[in-house]
Formats: sequence, C-alpha cells, structure tokens
Amino acid sequence: MMHAAAIGLGVRLQALVEASDGSAAQVIPQAAVGAADDEAAIRGVIPGAEVLTFEHEHVPTAILERLEAEGIAVRPGSFALRHAQDKIVMRRQLTELGVPCPEWAAVSTEAELADFGDRVGWPVVVKTARGGYDGKGVRVVGAASEAADWLAELPAGEALLAEARVPFTRELAVLLARRPSGEMRAWPVAQTVQRDGVCAEVYAPAPGLADDLAAEAQAIGERIATGLDVTGVLAVELFEVASDAGQGRLFVNELAMRPHNSGHWTIDGAATSQFEQHLRAVLDLPLGPTHALADHAVMANLLGSQHEDPSQVLETVFTDYPQARVHLYGKSVRPGRKLGHVTVTVTGDSLAAARDTAAAAVDVLHGKRSP
Repeated sequence: MMHAAAIGLGVRLQALVEASDGSAAQVIPQAAVGAADDEAAIRGVIPGAEVLTFEHEHVPTAILERLEAEGIAVRPGSFALRHAQDKIVMRRQLTELGVPCPEWAAVSTEAELADFGDRVGWPVVVKTARGGYDGKGVRVVGAASEAADWLAELPAGEALLAEARVPFTRELAVLLARRPSGEMRAWPVAQTVQRDGVCAEVYAPAPGLADDLAAEAQAIGERIATGLDVTGVLAVELFEVASDAGQGRLFVNELAMRPHNSGHWTIDGAATSQFEQHLRAVLDLPLGPTHALADHAVMANLLGSQHEDPSQVLETVFTDYPQARVHLYGKSVRPGRKLGHVTVTVTGDSLAAARDTAAAAVDVLHGKRSP
C-alpha cells in the first residue's frame, strides 16, 4: 500500500522484507530479504535513499542510534520510536506530558502486582512491555497469581506494565502526520471495533462523537506527536469513557508510529491517504488535506479465509456489492490472519448500510457466504 502511493509521487522505495514472497516483495522491485534486527541488512537498503522509515516498530533502537550518529535521516527517530516499542517507557513519558492514561505501574513481582490491584481494584490489565500486538502480550487478571508465569520469566531488571481496567464505552483512533518542520495534519477521529483483540472494523468519522471530544482527541494526538518529536504518521488508540456527568473522557491506550490499520479507510475515504501522507511527512514535503470524502467510511478487515485464494471470488463481490473497494495483501492464508480489507463509503446513506455492505463483502471473501 505504501508502494502504490509512492508510484503516484514518483518516489522510489528500497525495502527490507522478511520473506521473498511477502506482500511488499511482490510489488517493490528493490526488495532485499533480511531480518529487522540485522544491522547489515538494514544498511544494505540505505545507499541512495534520502530517508529510512518503517512499517513496524521492531528495529532495535541501538541500530537506529548508530545510523543517526552517522547523519542518516531516520524518521521517526530512535527517541520517538522507543515509545512505541516499550509500553512502560511510553506510559512514563505520556504521564510527564500530561496526557490522560489509565492508572499504571511497572511491576516485577507478584507482591507489586497485588499491591497495585488492591489499590486500583481488580481485575487489572497486565501487558508485556515489548512485543505485544493484536491482543498478544495482554491479560486481564483477577489476582496476581494469574500473571505468575510472566513474572517468573522476566529478565533481571525488567518489568510488566499493570494498568487499571478502564470501563470504556468504545475505542477511538486519532491518526495524524507530522513533518520535521513541525507541520501537522489530522484525519477525522475514527471508531475501532475489536474482536478477540484484533481490529475488525473502523468507522470514520466516529459516529456520534461530540465536537469538543473530537477536538480533545486530536489535541492529545498533537501533544504526543510534538512531545515525542514524531515524524511520519502517528496513530493514537484511545478509550472513550462515559462520566457520571454524561460527558465523555479519553484515555490513551496504545501508540503506533507508522501507517496503521485504523487508517486504512483513508485510501478510499480521505483526500490524502495515510500512506501518501507518511511519504510526504518523512520526506519533509507539505502535507495533503485530510478531510473525509463521504459522510461515512467503513473499513472491515478480512481475517482468515476458507478460500485458498480470496481473489477467486472477486467477481461475486463486485457483482453483488459494487460499492465495495477491496484491498488484498497477497498473503498466504492462515486462520485469523489479516489478508486484506474492504472499504465502503456512503454520502447521505446511513452508517448501518455501509457497515452491512462491508461485512457482507468480507463474508464472501472469507467463505462464510457461498458465491
């Protein structure tokens, strides 16, 4: 998806990919196979490039610091990226910036976790500081003993992140981009729907979100982007919590410093997609407009499929649901794997109509409904 945007801008990508048959390798001519923690492999894609950027956060900070010391433009930089790699570092810095977060603590023993749970109330959420995504590395526990195995496996000097369980009414996502000069642009705040810890649907703009709360959410994103010196696209996942007074409150859940699943709707539903905007931002080009092109955009993920190749049912999808915009990633099929997404945009029609159409198209691609 980044490559499609790069073609339109006349930008040439040189990619480091995990496998020769991976999604990026299928479309980018200059794609070298290597691991994200292999410094020699990373250096191999740098010659001739203006900037080094990422599609995930798993590049070791020490490697990026060495590259920056040599004058290589790394965007986002190692300082910013560390806050997307380590949840305890993130929570500490966001707290210092005055960003609203759930109550939290770094815990290394059952006693510390028990003290935290007794103070904020059980159950609590326990997360591994590094490596978790799509629901992995996260547990909701009713007692400290339920995290005993994770605590026992901790290397010396490391900790788990414990958080108060937030009684949220829904999850929101703020997506914005920032260039080195400081210019920022944000897309409309979106609502995300998670199933089994994985994003299943995104609605943009978030339905029924009060204007003042939307403005607050975007202000939180801008404060984080500025405070952490983020360059490129930043996604901020938020919890919306109803207060006793009836006015919503927001708490930051997670950060991602790259184009993000919550922003895939922008390809078809916004004036500038997150992928084009990320390229503009890291190359320090003026950012594009971010307004929505329709009243509602619904993005539904294709998570696994009963078809060996979901593209074999495209004729049925496009015949039955001509409004559906299908994006398949070229990945091999595995249960629950993100294989693609469908976006439906509507003007004047209801959100429910767009949601039903997107879900039905995904059902065909998945095999839940026969062609």
